[in-house]
Amino acid sequence: MVKDAFTEVSQWVFDLDNTLYPPQMGLFDQIEVKMTEYVMAALGLSQVEADRLRSKYWREHGTTLAGLMREHDIDPNPYLIAVHDVDMTHMTPTPGLAERIHALPGRRIVYTNGSAPYAERVLAARGLSGLFDAIYGVEHADFRPKPERAAFEQVFDRDGITPKRAAMFEDDPRNLAAPHAMGMRTILVAPERHDGDHIHHQTVDLKEFLDLLD
Repeated sequence: MVKDAFTEVSQWVFDLDNTLYPPQMGLFDQIEVKMTEYVMAALGLSQVEADRLRSKYWREHGTTLAGLMREHDIDPNPYLIAVHDVDMTHMTPTPGLAERIHALPGRRIVYTNGSAPYAERVLAARGLSGLFDAIYGVEHADFRPKPERAAFEQVFDRDGITPKRAAMFEDDPRNLAAPHAMGMRTILVAPERHDGDHIHHQTVDLKEFLDLLD
């Protein structure tokens, strides 16, 4: 049974975008548009070239921001404010998921490559405020992004996470490699099937997976 694999877990780490809300809500689509616009303005590029660079830096550096910082010395703070200035009025609360998260034994945190203030807005829009013991953004890892192991280590050390007693929920399979290597249970929340020894479980619906742990 799936539940048996989590008997020792008392620390629960959740990614934010496309994990605590479904991709169909399109929130990250808005963010990608904002990222491209920021790259256009900051580097004086066309929309096509800026979008290409945004995607390239995401692939090569883990996030577009990491690429902009390393390749162009971009200040991360104005960038994070600009790209997360998105409309959330279409986001709907999810009481069932809230109940399941609340029922998890032990400590619950959110760790995102976005910013913590943005994460708080998303959680409020989804009816998930007050369920987590801490919320960490990329700023809490000195702007190093997942999937870098050093980023995970900095956030986990700050929170007191013990990887062998923890589980990580993520929509990006790249971001589960380091947690797996550190000894965590790993759960991919994604519609497409991904194979890899670093993925213990996969689900298309977070709430349905948490139902299995009851």
